[in-house]
Amino acid sequence: MREMLRELLDLLRLDCLEPDLFRGQSQDLGWGRVYGGQVIGQALVAVTNTVPDRPIHSMHAYFLRPGDTRHPIDYRVERVRDGGTFSVRKVEAYQLGKPIFTMSASFQTPEEGFEHQFPMPEIPGPEGIQSELEKARAMADRIPPDRRENYTCDRPIEVRPIDPVDPFLKDRKPPFKHSWIRTVGAMPDDPTIHKCLLAYASDWGFLFTCLRPHGETFYSKDMQTASLDHAMWFHRDFRVDDWLLYSQDSPSASHGRGFNRGNIYTRDGKLAVSVCQEALIRKRADWA
Repeated sequence: MREMLRELLDLLRLDCLEPDLFRGQSQDLGWGRVYGGQVIGQALVAVTNTVPDRPIHSMHAYFLRPGDTRHPIDYRVERVRDGGTFSVRKVEAYQLGKPIFTMSASFQTPEEGFEHQFPMPEIPGPEGIQSELEKARAMADRIPPDRRENYTCDRPIEVRPIDPVDPFLKDRKPPFKHSWIRTVGAMPDDPTIHKCLLAYASDWGFLFTCLRPHGETFYSKDMQTASLDHAMWFHRDFRVDDWLLYSQDSPSASHGRGFNRGNIYTRDGKLAVSVCQEALIRKRADWA
């Protein structure tokens, strides 16, 4: 297992301070705030620790405040209900006594039922496609020095984007985005770990789907962007160390917010996870 993947797994291991109270460390990716996927992944670990016998099937979260990378994050779980087949949990994340994140999650005893799904888009496979990291390193001399290390360092999740935008051009594209993703090393067989890692990865670049029609990217200095909420539905089993197709679209942007949707498919075409997120996308009023 590569070192950066081992570090990510360590990041997702929480300390139990008391019953239903957990603490996670913060990761500094160089953005001045905690990456949203880290909080989603750690919160998922916290709630699943209180429901050992049922897998999670959905989660709905809101980002309340930016996380501070200099401090750990505490996760307080509330056991809302344990029914015959479903369990519901709430979790709030705190730093320095203030809530930064809240999430509700539902768990279900596995059962058989009706089956249907949208087919996987006809997208080229991951073979031969340049990874996001390779592209960043190829244009390293164009990346601002204060961001260069952040975008060219080794990563635990490999992303191979289809039809990527040039981040330095006002390149307008339709509000659709497709990427192949997987961990850079083999993972343990525990399905919970795979779900928590995919939750971590699902926020990576998701909000920029709604900026594609407007020619803005993560290098646009006059943009203020932030994830506002995040929801996931886990439909079928998957492995995050096998290639997954993350198919994204943005049906709407308005009032300084962009709405993004994602379907995550296994390599053999099974719809494994659905994701939705609304993001803040506004021009900075103080930019000159």
